Amino acid sequence: GQSGAGSGWIIDKDGIIVTNNHVVEKASKLTIELSDDRIFEVATSKVHRDPITDLAVIKIEASNLPAAELGDSSKLRVGDWVVAIGNPLGQGLRAKEGTISGLKVSLPVDVGQTLDDLIETSAAINPGNSGGPLVNMQGQVVGITSAKISGVGVEGMGYAISVKAALPIITQLISSGYVTRPYLGVTLATVTPYLATIYRLPVDKGAAIAYVAPDSPADKAGLKANDIIIRFQNRDIANTGDLLQALHNAKIGEEVTITFVRGKETRTAFPRLIESPPPSG
Repeated sequence: GQSGAGSGWIIDKDGIIVTNNHVVEKASKLTIELSDDRIFEVATSKVHRDPITDLAVIKIEASNLPAAELGDSSKLRVGDWVVAIGNPLGQGLRAKEGTISGLKVSLPVDVGQTLDDLIETSAAINPGNSGGPLVNMQGQVVGITSAKISGVGVEGMGYAISVKAALPIITQLISSGYVTRPYLGVTLATVTPYLATIYRLPVDKGAAIAYVAPDSPADKAGLKANDIIIRFQNRDIANTGDLLQALHNAKIGEEVTITFVRGKETRTAFPRLIESPPPSG
């Protein structure tokens, strides 16, 4: 297979490294080279990933490593100098400096996947230094750079996930290997005016339920395949992305109000969201 390079940084002296999910997700094996030239071969079972936030942690068999110091990303201001550090294309450590041009930026990275609390910077972020740290002038990590996110942002700008947003995800990946989120238990398809015409649907936008998982919150609340969700809590739902985003912002254990269309009737369901099951595989 192809080989690719990305960057990462040490968050724990006992061998825990943070990087991007997209750097490691397709890898069949990983080789980690530390700044002191030590090399570790890592089985993919030692990699815990969260595709939604593009974060991953890797455990290597090492101790007393120099762990990075974390900074407070909420204290950053537009105009502050930052440095993106990485090992682009395996050429050794490189630092790209720039200033912060935006804070708390939201970007749609994928369908139903909008990332919030991003740091926008003029420091160049490319596939090689992706996953590396964005550091402040005190040398503290304030963000995790991502070329994947930068690819959908403003031309010439780099983007990093703020440490404040990333830390709860990283902590869950270290402790349980995956991230739990609110779970409804449906497979969805977006309703468009075109589909509405062909299938004579009662509405021309919304999130149509293609499948309901047995015993899921959706199932227990009486939602069925072919129902079209048009509101979640008090938020209008025009497509599947809207619904997924609303779900991410909800809480595990919360009873939510879903307005849906079944046939000619508009109805309401009150599912209680549960913790998402572990990812399969």
